[in-house]
Amino acid sequence: MAGATIDHLVAFTIFLAALLVFIGMFNQTDQTAILYQYHTYIATKCSDILDSILLNPGSPSDWGLSSSSTKNLAFFGLQDPQFQEYTVSSFSLMRLLSPAAQQVYSGQTYNTLSWGLNGGFLLLNTSQCINYSNAMGLLGINGSFGFQLMVTPTLTVNISQVLPSTDLKLQVQVHGPGFPLSNATVNCLMFWANTSSSAGFPIINSYNFTSSTLQTNSSGLGLQEFTALSNTTAPTFIAEASAGGLSGTGYLSSNTLTRSGNLIPYINSFDNGTANVVLAQNTTGTNPLYFNASFYNLPSSFVPVQAGNFSGTLNPGGSQNLTIITSNQTGFLVVAYTDGSSNYGMVVMPVGVGTLGMSVTFGGSPSGTEWVAADLRQVLIGNIAYQAKLSLWSLQGNQVTS
Repeated sequence: MAGATIDHLVAFTIFLAALLVFIGMFNQTDQTAILYQYHTYIATKCSDILDSILLNPGSPSDWGLSSSSTKNLAFFGLQDPQFQEYTVSSFSLMRLLSPAAQQVYSGQTYNTLSWGLNGGFLLLNTSQCINYSNAMGLLGINGSFGFQLMVTPTLTVNISQVLPSTDLKLQVQVHGPGFPLSNATVNCLMFWANTSSSAGFPIINSYNFTSSTLQTNSSGLGLQEFTALSNTTAPTFIAEASAGGLSGTGYLSSNTLTRSGNLIPYINSFDNGTANVVLAQNTTGTNPLYFNASFYNLPSSFVPVQAGNFSGTLNPGGSQNLTIITSNQTGFLVVAYTDGSSNYGMVVMPVGVGTLGMSVTFGGSPSGTEWVAADLRQVLIGNIAYQAKLSLWSLQGNQVTS
């Protein structure tokens, strides 16, 4: 009898152990299923929100062009109101408050979409922008989800000066998503300054731009040489590369520091076809800077149309206001400057994100979150190909929200 009792106890113990293992496996399977459902829900929500942002212009639909409409925004969207499908407004993107460090000038804070990158500046007064918290509220996800939107060019066009060379030689490098793009057609615009008028203002020559065409080789490289210009010339070079139905832009502006400093444009207001730009001297030197500035509209034909010209003198630490008539068209401001000697520099300021192929990052950071969903769309800004990527995460923990 004792042996039978022991056998029963052993069998019962094994049964309990097996039951516990089964219950543990069932719970783990159940938790995995719930977590999968939760992740699927977040992924679906991410796709829905991305389409909502890209397939409507927001309300009012002109908020990218009007600061008053931006302040009264009732719904958040980035679609260009003049087009359909996945075409994004170059001006609405300008008004997305970047999470990167912002710049302060004369008591005003400016949104930094580009601070001197390749000699380009895109600085819009933060009072003219929309922030991350407002966007979450307008999308109806405040407190439930966090997001980050990245809008980047599909084709990357990098431009660099080739040295050593006695004349001005520029290299254009075109990349697709992760690979060099061969046989791309590249159209070029060239502005330069290396002489001054009798009044001391730098001359952006009457032949201030040339348009030419070159092709990239198997490594995605193309060379453009200006034999009549020395390697000390201050240029602004803009290139548009096209291949397989896709187009991308890049630029290089000679943001050369003279002994007195350089110039920086700040967009103080952007409203109803007009941009008020504060042109400031970023210097602690003692010499004035003489400048000559031209604004060009840049239509999809890639043939710039001059829409304004300005010149003046800036004392150290000084500034001047320029009123630019944009006519609600994308374009760029080219500013040549000199310290009165043989030192020249140039900066370029785009009006519209897609004009010079700049990128935008908007929203929060997913760092430290349990799981992040991401979705991607191919979009157009003007005729330039971009990728819009949305990352989305829950702010409510591991649960499914109905």
